[in-house]
Amino acid sequence: MASCAPSIQTKNFTDTRQHLSQIVNQVARRETRILIEKSGVPVAGIVSADDLRRLAELDAARDERAEAMREISRAFADVPLDELEAQVTRALRQTREEQSRQTARDAGR
Repeated sequence: MASCAPSIQTKNFTDTRQHLSQIVNQVARRETRILIEKSGVPVAGIVSADDLRRLAELDAARDERAEAMREISRAFADVPLDELEAQVTRALRQTREEQSRQTARDAGR
């Protein structure tokens, strides 16, 4: 089920401070997200607790992928680049062939 993302409103810091209670209520109801500017420069945002949780989950997932890439890099650090590229090309070809065979089997059912 697709959900409609809240709108993003840009407000200056002074306006945000003056209307903070109203802004927090709108954000909590997921009606809006607030981008706060100081002297025309974006400096902060106000988002719902749910948005903040999702952002933390995205950060954690990104960190896990980055660590996996670092581990792969360390594991293949001594492999010459041309050999590594050849192995990757072979692995991709095998995977594509397996997927093609599976698609053909699924179509035959």
